[in-house]
Amino acid sequence: PYNTYVRSGLPPTPIALPARASLRAAALPAKGSALYFVAIGDGSGRHAFSDTLEEHNKAVSSYLRRLKLR
Repeated sequence: PYNTYVRSGLPPTPIALPARASLRAAALPAKGSALYFVAIGDGSGRHAFSDTLEEHNKAVSSYLRRLKLR
């Protein structure tokens, strides 16, 4: 009943529940001006935050280079 590719409509129950910390972060975001983010890609789980699209594109390029090194 959870395979929405072969069944129409919503699944019978939620498929995931966000953690309390995720809900809090959405309701009370950190102060800042960053509009973009991308994973750093070093296995740390950290992200690079950018104020401009140009900065973000550089961070994405860096992320993609790291992926190719793996």
